[in-house]
Amino acid sequence: MRLRRVPLPVLVMLTACLHGTGSVRAQPDVAEPDGYRLEDYRKPVPAMLTGARGVLTIAQAKPLHDDGAVFIDVYPRAPKPPNLPASTVWRDPPHTSINGAIWLPNVGYGVLAEPVRAYFEANLTKLTGSDRAKPIVFFCLRDCWMSWNAAKRAISMGYTSVFWFPEGTDAWEEHGYSTTTVVPVP
Repeated sequence: MRLRRVPLPVLVMLTACLHGTGSVRAQPDVAEPDGYRLEDYRKPVPAMLTGARGVLTIAQAKPLHDDGAVFIDVYPRAPKPPNLPASTVWRDPPHTSINGAIWLPNVGYGVLAEPVRAYFEANLTKLTGSDRAKPIVFFCLRDCWMSWNAAKRAISMGYTSVFWFPEGTDAWEEHGYSTTTVVPVP
């Protein structure tokens, strides 16, 4: 008997259906809001995201990563502190992310200024090659609503293979997977 290779996104979806799509730390008592989360971004997150192809555990995220899905880190960029003396040299703090991920900072806030929304949209188009069905995985840190907001926003923009990885970089590092220092996409 000859076995046929099943595309990885199909396997992830089947696994999600058989084993549930919630993450290890899913919070079934956290309600999914109708709109975007607007404050307290580092709080327990819901176990689902309506419209997403899946809410990924680490066991589901790793094969998608290895198969070339677009991984987007939405961790916010630290702002330059106000009132620094003019002669002070400001250097962004280093940010560690999943190896191969793209860092699009500040796109996970509940309300986006028009330039940030345009930045998000332009980069999604570029990263997917204008293919709205290309698998995209949004993440941040554990219990970070910014990845939930960004994934929800991508769904509202018509992307059809949006995955949310709520355990993010924390779970990735805990499992010993490769991380690296990244810089934000300009």
